[in-house]
Amino acid sequence: MAAAHDPPRDRPRDHSLDHSQDYQQRRYAYRRSAEQDASAPVRHPVIVVGAGPVGLTLAIELALQQVPVLLLDNDDRLSTGSRAICFAKRTLEIFDRLGCGQTMVDKGVSWNVGKVFFRDAPLYAFNLSPEPGHGRPAFINLQQYYVEGYLADRAAELRLITLRWRHSVSGIVADESGVRLSVDTPDGPCSLLADHVVACDGARSTLRKSLGLQAHGRSFKDRFLIADVKMRAPFPTERWFWFDPPFHPGQSVLLHKQPDDVWRIDFQLGWDADPQAEQQPERIIPRVQALLGPGVDFSLEWASVYSFSCLRMDSFVHGRVLFAGDAAHGVSPFGARGANSGVQDADNLGWKLAAVVQGRAGPALLASYGTEREAAADENILNSTRATDFITPKSEVSRLFRDATLDLARQHPFARSLVNSGRLSLPAVLADSPLSTADVDSFAGSLRLGGVAPDAPVQHCGQAGWLLQFSRSGAFTALCFGPAPPWLAEIAVADLPAPLRLLCLAAADQAPAADPADPTEAAEHLSDSQGLASQRYDALPGTLVLLRPDQHVCARWRRPEPQALRAAMRRALAQP
Repeated sequence: MAAAHDPPRDRPRDHSLDHSQDYQQRRYAYRRSAEQDASAPVRHPVIVVGAGPVGLTLAIELALQQVPVLLLDNDDRLSTGSRAICFAKRTLEIFDRLGCGQTMVDKGVSWNVGKVFFRDAPLYAFNLSPEPGHGRPAFINLQQYYVEGYLADRAAELRLITLRWRHSVSGIVADESGVRLSVDTPDGPCSLLADHVVACDGARSTLRKSLGLQAHGRSFKDRFLIADVKMRAPFPTERWFWFDPPFHPGQSVLLHKQPDDVWRIDFQLGWDADPQAEQQPERIIPRVQALLGPGVDFSLEWASVYSFSCLRMDSFVHGRVLFAGDAAHGVSPFGARGANSGVQDADNLGWKLAAVVQGRAGPALLASYGTEREAAADENILNSTRATDFITPKSEVSRLFRDATLDLARQHPFARSLVNSGRLSLPAVLADSPLSTADVDSFAGSLRLGGVAPDAPVQHCGQAGWLLQFSRSGAFTALCFGPAPPWLAEIAVADLPAPLRLLCLAAADQAPAADPADPTEAAEHLSDSQGLASQRYDALPGTLVLLRPDQHVCARWRRPEPQALRAAMRRALAQP
């Protein structure tokens, strides 16, 4: 079992210079490596291509599991403009485990409430976090360059990550023995070897094209304008979506608040719009003025016109080359499913790739990455396509049906479930995962086998905390409700196929205390301070819930036995 220690905390950072211009102007130095002068290429366990949110997340996850990783990026700067801005609760919980979640939350704009408008009147509001007792908000809004910058700062703290800027991959050759990359640098070309390569190089993935692979799906004939506007406005911190507003008739508009008094506005333009003309300030400013009304001072920070597709590769796993994020799949921006699903790709892949590199699992575990995340991509694409079809009806009949639904939603709650301004990102439930052990006992409640472990408030050594803070990168977690069964103290490290962290949760009315008969140092004794953990896991005294390293529930028992725990861990590692 893994040794016990305090939950990770973000390292204190100096935010005195932490504003958008610094991160937008930051440049990362190219440095010539010794490998470029070597007579033969050095072989790396893992090379990750692309230092965006997905590639950085994966590199940090691998490094925390003691896997050396080489991270390559073809640029020397962070993303331009706000781009992805909505980061979901699940993504924040992943960032917490990486050691930079609090930094993101401190800078970001937290929100739970959204409002939908039709023409000149509100339709209804919704709350994405209606119950108390969660450590993170439903979403934060944070410009992508901040997310990348904070992840890059965290990566720089980890000695097992080598990040090389201005290294552009121009070719790839892969077979059963390994992968060779051809890389262009300011000092000329070089070659790199790897046991595994992960392509996180975006929607126009060079690696995907170099291997002759494609993503298949549907492109939507519509255009949208993003305008980042700096202003001080009285709008609340909520997601506002308009259908056919009087200030932009016949189209839709989305408004979000970001840090630094920057507001993100998305205007639907229609397929016939001229992308170049619509990006000019003389076209953008009147649109913004019409939304804000008279007397509101603002300045235009950044603008872009985009169209989009919903598509994915047939398979994310191609031998020793794996694809994640936009390189593997693409969705519309409605519902904040792009960056969030990419980070969850990295979360799913990181512990599996580490287990394979370290010899605790074989190729079958990597194959499960494809099985699980391809299904998650299909779910995201389905939701994204439905939202897009509702927001941008393709015929007059579709528009009449859409507008009739919106009219009904003013007075009738049943119609609100049909209104689709973007079903917002939720973590995938791995209901059919081959890595899960089927329930032998009955469990009630909303938590399903294969679902993400819900957070809950706990007490640890007299201090308030959150349950998910006590999980560790690369380790399975056993949640034991009530005293640990005696046999857990007797399991030797060699008996388990992977590191295991034991959390013993005492009932809210009982003080947690270490069992003097338990000689292990692996157990953390927590108090279920509000009873919410027991409620959310449908736990009775003696219940044991096994979480994978990515915090998905993979097994649970009312009366656990040691051989069942070992078998469930082996199954979760795709071992025989």
